[in-house]
Amino acid sequence: MSGAADDAVFMRRAIDLALNRMGETWPNPAVGCVLVKDGAVLAEAATAPGGRPHAEEQAVPEAGEAVKGATAYVTLEPCGARSSGRKSCAHFLAEAGVERVVIAALDPSPFASGRGTERLRQSGLTVETGLLGDEAAVLCEGFLHRLETGRPMVRVSVDGAGFDGRFAASPRADLTTELNRLGEAGYTRLWTQEGELAEALREQGLLTE
Repeated sequence: MSGAADDAVFMRRAIDLALNRMGETWPNPAVGCVLVKDGAVLAEAATAPGGRPHAEEQAVPEAGEAVKGATAYVTLEPCGARSSGRKSCAHFLAEAGVERVVIAALDPSPFASGRGTERLRQSGLTVETGLLGDEAAVLCEGFLHRLETGRPMVRVSVDGAGFDGRFAASPRADLTTELNRLGEAGYTRLWTQEGELAEALREQGLLTE
């Protein structure tokens, strides 16, 4: 395979890791990280349930000393700062000796928003962005929606697989207030079935389709 084809294979693997963790990591998005060197996977991880630790924080120690000179495939831009003041994932990757970071989607949140990629580049790493970005978009759509609106995203689903929880309010309730309350609790992506509630959400512009 060519380098570009290899990159796509490893990024798709990172996306699959994160997809399997969706609905378990709120208030953080599910992120996948695959560390590769000389065409072989050294380690891989996804954001832990509850949102901590991050994928990079798990994969790097698993790879050990072999991580030096490796490429990291990450579905979302590594954080450039931490609300807790702890070491950022960008710092973590650079300090470990990773040489190249391939990122599917950039993160507009205050703790990334270009700061992650900037920190990586300042540390001398090669950074590439946008690989399979469309495929990775679903992983952070609820996180970004809550960031922008303060509310979790709501979609129609048959079984709710991959969602943080079910939105089960009365169709006659103040739905915006209910969603704001759930956003404050950390929910990012909720589901409901077709019916009265879905119609009420649709009419109020609160249903993502």
